[in-house]
Amino acid sequence: MPELPEVETVKNDLAPNVTGLTVTGLEVTWPKAVKGSSPEGLKTALVGRRIVEVARRAKYLLFRLDDGRTLVVHLKMTGALLWTEGNCRSGGPYIRTVIYLDRGCIEFRDPRKFGSLWLTDDETGFLRGLGPEPLEPAFTAEVLARILSRRSAPVKAVLLDQTALAGLGNMYADEALFEARIHPLKKAGELGGDETKRLHRAIRLVLRKGVEAGGASVATYFRPDGSKGYSQEQFRVAHQRNGVCPRCGGGLEYIKVRGRGTIFCPKCQKL
Repeated sequence: MPELPEVETVKNDLAPNVTGLTVTGLEVTWPKAVKGSSPEGLKTALVGRRIVEVARRAKYLLFRLDDGRTLVVHLKMTGALLWTEGNCRSGGPYIRTVIYLDRGCIEFRDPRKFGSLWLTDDETGFLRGLGPEPLEPAFTAEVLARILSRRSAPVKAVLLDQTALAGLGNMYADEALFEARIHPLKKAGELGGDETKRLHRAIRLVLRKGVEAGGASVATYFRPDGSKGYSQEQFRVAHQRNGVCPRCGGGLEYIKVRGRGTIFCPKCQKL
């Protein structure tokens, strides 16, 4: 699933190309992708609108329009937004939506059909309830400590809770916990001060590295130009099932935490 680094990369790649362009058409081949409206209703609302800004909040992409409304896109598990400056690509079985612009188009590729598009005139209300952004300066170790102190759930589960912390997903949570030497099943509220500081540093470190690497292309994620990110090449435990710990040389372990596959080192991340 695209997480914060992947969605941030898509935003960074698309913004200089599509900001200032006007929507000239919309083609929807998977109507269920459109939420809160019909495909025809969305087309009517979008055509003629100019994109004034491309932003990100948590795992949502935000296309802010000149009429004050926002087109919100969630890539879900397998989504990717592909950008073509000239004629659009020939399409394919996984292209669910095409946004035509006065110079090029954005294609929403989504093999498993979980991705969604919304048009909202209340962006703040739509995004209400999301936790703090972990790469923002306001996200300090003290803020993380307050978030964790109120939770009795395993720390891995809390990191994945978008109301607690926005944008972190399974891959980067595993990486951050390994970096901080914290067992994923440890109760969030029981982390000590030093552990919380280590985790805070680790979260910001692995997310920054992920953004710098253009995200992780472990399955269906592509950058808007069709290229792949290489964050997965830096992973130390994520997607390393049956692997060896790069720190101690012991075997990595795979468990489920609240239904989510989790990989960690039982020697380096003791409970």
